[in-house]
Amino acid sequence: MSEHYEALIVGAGFSGAVLAERLASQLGWRVLVVDKREHVGGNCFDECDEKGILVHRYGPHIFHTDHQQVVDYLSQFTAWRPYEHRVLASIDGQLVPLPFNLNSIDKLFTTSKARVLADALVENFGEGTRVPILKLRESSNPLLQELAGFVYDKVFLNYTTKQWGCRPEDISPEVTARVPVIVGRDDRYFADVFQAVPAEGYTKLFESILAHPKIDLRLKTDYADISKFNRETGEISLMGNTFKGVLIFTGMVDELFGFCHGELPYRSLRFDFQHHDQEFFQPTAVVNYPNEHTYTRITEFKHLSGQKNSGTSIVYEYPQPYDRQNPAANIPYYPVFDETGKKAYEHYEAALQGHAKVFAVGRLAQYRYLDMDDAVANALDVFASLSKFASKRRCLGWENT
Repeated sequence: MSEHYEALIVGAGFSGAVLAERLASQLGWRVLVVDKREHVGGNCFDECDEKGILVHRYGPHIFHTDHQQVVDYLSQFTAWRPYEHRVLASIDGQLVPLPFNLNSIDKLFTTSKARVLADALVENFGEGTRVPILKLRESSNPLLQELAGFVYDKVFLNYTTKQWGCRPEDISPEVTARVPVIVGRDDRYFADVFQAVPAEGYTKLFESILAHPKIDLRLKTDYADISKFNRETGEISLMGNTFKGVLIFTGMVDELFGFCHGELPYRSLRFDFQHHDQEFFQPTAVVNYPNEHTYTRITEFKHLSGQKNSGTSIVYEYPQPYDRQNPAANIPYYPVFDETGKKAYEHYEAALQGHAKVFAVGRLAQYRYLDMDDAVANALDVFASLSKFASKRRCLGWENT
């Protein structure tokens, strides 16, 4: 019965799982988690393919963070395999390190030209800095203008256009700043202090997080089939009864409100998984293809898991428009951070303000670009706010408390 639960959580990804665990273990709440998929973990879900290789069904996920609080929290539920991510890009027939750095310059320019470009970067920005490509394009230095034009055309423009379906200038700096030029020779894709993958995979991590006895999990369950949210009155029902607890929604915020302010723009992805009878397919886990190919990158999973196998499994990744009516394109991976998307989201953000017991949490629900560690940190922050409700249960009219 609905009165048995004090929280209904829609979505079993990081946002939903972390909040479920915190509410159950710290506040003693009874929590129902529902997810329309057949598995936990959201887009972080991984599984062994028919050849025994651990693959990420929804594209590669590499955990990295500077938040020690997040590491401490997740380490309760998993051991870690240290892993520093390195990415190569196919540029003019060569594989060069990304983010674009001094080593990339050495590969693509003559020795003398590479030296003067490196000197100009250091002089203008300082050793070790990360310069967003759109900022580099604003430089008045002719050498840096030349470099910025090269990187923009060869690395940034086509990849961004394929990934987002629009030009880089139309995307929020929150996204474009993630593709810098590095004034240094550190070839790692991330600079965070902690970089690793869960030792037994993400699925095992999520199963551990959700194993608390006060958490009930229902997979292959669309929340709309068991719960109703009246956006006018704020009333919530669960399994046909009035629900007096908290609704935590981690899906698309426009779906929560019945698309009453229109559909928000998202991007989806298509994946082509392959297995090859060779030890390795490529030198790093990820190789980007920014220009002449329709796919954006190829991921080889053995580099991530460290597994030993005579064969190897890879996946080609193809960005595509999101279409909730099309089963081949109805998984929203990224909110589109252009001005249209941000303006449209403001209507839903305002609508949420009038509903004290409804919390929209996560990348899709808050229409933000959140890495995994950001999603965990964000969920822990939301829990801190939710915990204030613990002393007000009777005021909220909950039963059996």
